[in-house]
Amino acid sequence: MEVYCTRPSCPRPLNQFADLDDSATLRTVQQKFCTTCGMPLVLAGRYVPQKLLGQGGFGAAFLARDRYTPAMRRCVVKEFQPAGDLNPAQLQMAQKLFEREGEVLEQLGNHHPQIPDLLAFFEIDAPSRVAGKPERFFYLVQEFIDGDNLEEELERQGAFSEAAMVEVLREMLKVLKYVHENGSIHRDIKPSNIMRRKDGRLFLLDFGAVKQVAAGAAATPGKASTGIYSMGFAPPEQMRGDHVYPATDLYALGVTCITLLTGKSPSELYDSYSNDWNWKPHAQISDRLADLLDRLLLPTPSQRFQSAEAAMEALQVAVAPAAAPAPSTPPATPQRRAAVAASPAASPTAMQAAPAPIPSPAVPAAVASTPAPAAVRPFSLLEFLGGAMFTGTEGGLLAIALLSVLGTTLVDPVFWLLLLGVMGGLVFAQSRRWIERTDLVIIAGITLTLVLFLPFLNDFVPTLAVGSVFQTVMIYAIFAGLFAVAVGIVFRLVYLMLSKFL
Repeated sequence: MEVYCTRPSCPRPLNQFADLDDSATLRTVQQKFCTTCGMPLVLAGRYVPQKLLGQGGFGAAFLARDRYTPAMRRCVVKEFQPAGDLNPAQLQMAQKLFEREGEVLEQLGNHHPQIPDLLAFFEIDAPSRVAGKPERFFYLVQEFIDGDNLEEELERQGAFSEAAMVEVLREMLKVLKYVHENGSIHRDIKPSNIMRRKDGRLFLLDFGAVKQVAAGAAATPGKASTGIYSMGFAPPEQMRGDHVYPATDLYALGVTCITLLTGKSPSELYDSYSNDWNWKPHAQISDRLADLLDRLLLPTPSQRFQSAEAAMEALQVAVAPAAAPAPSTPPATPQRRAAVAASPAASPTAMQAAPAPIPSPAVPAAVASTPAPAAVRPFSLLEFLGGAMFTGTEGGLLAIALLSVLGTTLVDPVFWLLLLGVMGGLVFAQSRRWIERTDLVIIAGITLTLVLFLPFLNDFVPTLAVGSVFQTVMIYAIFAGLFAVAVGIVFRLVYLMLSKFL
């Protein structure tokens, strides 16, 4: 069994213990020590770290097993590991933040289904690698959420649809409503801190930066920030170190939503010249939802929604089905005109005031949201060049096949019609994402195999005079692919230059 050492300075933290493969031994062994640095490995006599999950500015997280549970359930052990050379005051503040995370998880997580539960909080003393100087380590243990965070999901699947973004927004507003009503502000909302469990439930993670709201929040709704934030997601007041508010979390949630919708980083969406967010050209979304997100992104806290509940009410209005058009034959009665005038959607200030909607039967999320038709996800530069390489290689293989089978020459118009027709079809299929990624490799492999087994290939290839049949085919196919990449780069450069002037 592999056991991971949690000492930050350990040069070889991974340990192998064959005897721990026996569950009976694992349950009863008193302690194991790192074979490199001598650090105790069974934490608090109970938790056995097995894998490093990640490291941040103040700590590291490990996947561990709880040997005091029947199934030795998996859990997450977070260790306080302040990075850098901190002075005593900074170290004390960092430790206070770590302890606060444990307090918040105990207060919130154990009472909300979308915040991880706190399982333990403890410290241990371990012999130092320097004689006579013991070291103290601080740990908290929390529920393990088996799934992917939204940053990983975005990298794997690309930009979210409107409906998928609305699901994230709705669920996180529910969590933030609970967090804010219990006197806390998260202060670090971003895609990597939102986890989707394998059953689809979304969780809000990482409460290490939580700010407690001062008593008498009506007069002073926030406290001065300690300067802990994630660049791009934090609003202006947090970056300046000013007071933070529930609206601070709503701003970060808004940035998270436009990042998921567009597949772009905040730095790509923020226009520093106009000092404003420029995200709408990169997303397909209804006007009402776009207005809601724009309000979340306003620079002044007082201009945003003042609570998660107000944002939830506005979201319910924004995703409600549009009213059906009135029949053209019957005249509009005074009662009907009054009903239309009272509708939130009919008022130009409906989004600003965020009124509660008129009570109506509950509408399922899948029906309530009215997303615009899904747009084809923009191509990254790597995808563009890979597609060009694939198209050129396919063109080279097809040209060899046509020349060998038809017995024609490069001046034959039939040859060019067939070649350009197939290549045009491949380009169109890629532009619609009917074929992408591994599809390209599979299609290229199949095409190469078919070309190598053509009956007339052995008679045609020797005329090209480049090594064996296989070498000749590969050289010409790769050359055609590189030529297509070069043409693609020139085309992209010309396009970018023209787009700046037109």
